Amino acid sequence: MIETPPSFAATPDIDRGGDLLADMLRSIRLSGSVFLNASLTEPFGLISPKHFDERTPMAHLRHVSIFHLIAAGECTVELASGERGTIAAGDVLLMPFADTHRFYSGDGAELCSAMELVRAGPLSGMWTIEHGGGGRETRMVCGFIESSELLHSPVFRTLPPMLIDRAGDDKVSAVLATTVREILSLTEDATPGSEIMLGRLMELLFVEVLRRYAAGLPPSAHGWFAALNDPVLGRAMWHVHGNPGHRWTVDDLARECGTSRTVLAERFNEVLGQAPIEYVTSWRMQLAAERMRTGADSLAVIASDVGYDSEAAFNRAFKRVTGIAPGRWRDGAKSAKPYPAPMRRG
Repeated sequence: MIETPPSFAATPDIDRGGDLLADMLRSIRLSGSVFLNASLTEPFGLISPKHFDERTPMAHLRHVSIFHLIAAGECTVELASGERGTIAAGDVLLMPFADTHRFYSGDGAELCSAMELVRAGPLSGMWTIEHGGGGRETRMVCGFIESSELLHSPVFRTLPPMLIDRAGDDKVSAVLATTVREILSLTEDATPGSEIMLGRLMELLFVEVLRRYAAGLPPSAHGWFAALNDPVLGRAMWHVHGNPGHRWTVDDLARECGTSRTVLAERFNEVLGQAPIEYVTSWRMQLAAERMRTGADSLAVIASDVGYDSEAAFNRAFKRVTGIAPGRWRDGAKSAKPYPAPMRRG
């Protein structure tokens, strides 16, 4: 993954939790790319599927989030739940969990499946769509982000199902606008080697959209991103992330945060919906899962590094949190075959 640039929460200020977002994103190893360049003219109706067929680069990916970058025009986007939003030129639409959704604009258009309309584009793995009635054009470039995050972990689970980032006049908006322009330019030029740059830019865009989302949350918000802004939780998470192998207790964390165990437990339950030690365990499991996926260390070594006195204790904790024994998880991760979805907690 690319290095995250300095912006929201990027200072090593312990009272703000340090750069916890960058730390979390490093642990889930993002990778991204652009897969579609679409030109839609009114009237049009387009269905983007939940599952992609064998022709697309997303067909074999485990955890996919979808980006839509609106280059021109505007249209309505509607989720399977019925939630709707209007997107226009300059907007960035993020869907943390790929699911069926539709785009439409103008009257009288029939809804068509995107998979029936895609055609091979000029770059490997990139497809094109030209569709509609010939009226006003909506142009969009679509990309994806894959992660190795366990489903119980908090980054994707606590995001809204549809996050629309609208351009503003602040510094982060300028970073986003520059990144989007570069992605659109590379997509249009389609020169050899563009795939690598497009992947890095999609990762950068994802990081900055998340930073911006977290920075804009109100004080009353809940979830992992809201916890980044909380002085007590930010400090506690900073210590847990920085030293996951420590035998943390609630008393230890409270003492490091300069608060009482009661206040610490109340803040964790109110904002994150879990007890402090549950958070410690979930972070350890994310780190352990990534070690098993990418390295050759034994389970005993990994267990010790993430804070367990024995491999048996680690095995019990991993299975309790994920629903899968660590050995079985490692076999599935190494083979790149789908493994049973971990249980979602909280």
